[in-house]
Amino acid sequence: MLKVICICGARPNFMKIAPLMDAFSRSSKIDALLVHTGQHYDERMSDLFFRELGIPEPDINLEVGSASHAVQTAEIMKRFEPVVLEHKPDWVIVVGDVNSTIACAMVASKLGVKVAHVEAGLRSFDRSMPEEVNRVLTDSISDLLLVSEPSGIENLKNEGVADDKVHFVGNVMIDTLLKNREKAKSSTVLDDLGVSPGKYAVITLHRPSNVDDVTNLSGIFDAFEEIAKDLSLVFPMHPRTRKNIEKLGLKGRVDALSALMTPEPLGYLDFLKLTSEAALVLTDSGGIQEETTILRVPCLTLRENTERPVTITEGTNRLVNPTRDSILTAYREQMARGKGDSSTPKYWDGNAAERICAVFESLA
Repeated sequence: MLKVICICGARPNFMKIAPLMDAFSRSSKIDALLVHTGQHYDERMSDLFFRELGIPEPDINLEVGSASHAVQTAEIMKRFEPVVLEHKPDWVIVVGDVNSTIACAMVASKLGVKVAHVEAGLRSFDRSMPEEVNRVLTDSISDLLLVSEPSGIENLKNEGVADDKVHFVGNVMIDTLLKNREKAKSSTVLDDLGVSPGKYAVITLHRPSNVDDVTNLSGIFDAFEEIAKDLSLVFPMHPRTRKNIEKLGLKGRVDALSALMTPEPLGYLDFLKLTSEAALVLTDSGGIQEETTILRVPCLTLRENTERPVTITEGTNRLVNPTRDSILTAYREQMARGKGDSSTPKYWDGNAAERICAVFESLA
């Protein structure tokens, strides 16, 4: 029996860990322990996702909570090390690119426990992004690199990673989307918000480059004010984004925009329903670029780069410089074009977790 510890810590991890835990629970060769670091810890950012996605109660919760990148990473390492020493796993499996990912990978690596990284090889080539640093460092110390899209294979090859460490398995987050798509249809979120299918845009913003700088954020809101003349805007606000809008003195502008709704972060099923019926999504999130590709919903990614290029070459995503004029130009072009054609990237078929499970069963 292969003993593995699976790590989750923040909202983007939960959609990736759910299908893995489900696949491992059906395997006779794998004994999986789930550790929640508590990086995201409140009802809307954590507990609701566990319930909706059917993720088993974590075996261990490190209850780390919020802090700066350095303090949070250090605290996770400090609390995770005794867990590894006690349980002596064969593998520690980390997903994504959050602080929990690199912190737990480093602990395992230093203790001589093998590390597997799910969603390995993604690169924005922008080291100013904390997530990019986490991705690069995690991959560099991982023994097994489980890749979600073709660019990941190419990036790892260019970095000198041995071919036998790399497995192209597909996208576990899409497993979760496909499994829950039908269930999400019964969500009442559109009625609750008073919006009609195809008559609104969904917004998510949380990256420091967009929400920490008053000039950048003001320019983005200039564009939103124009778009709001055509569409309702639904902007479920990340707590940090809401706090920054107040701190930067932009709350008055937000409140004055009558077509803009700013609910608290939504649960997975409500957000899936909201996104699937939108005319357009404007985001700086990595995962939403992937979800909109499968939902065939146009997506404008308000960033200068993306670590998920397959969403542009095959999906519905378009990279847009986060300035007023660039956003409005892309918005008008997109609305004139309509939904258009897109294809489904290879292995984004709902079976990525089964492929990952098969890789580990071959090691048992």
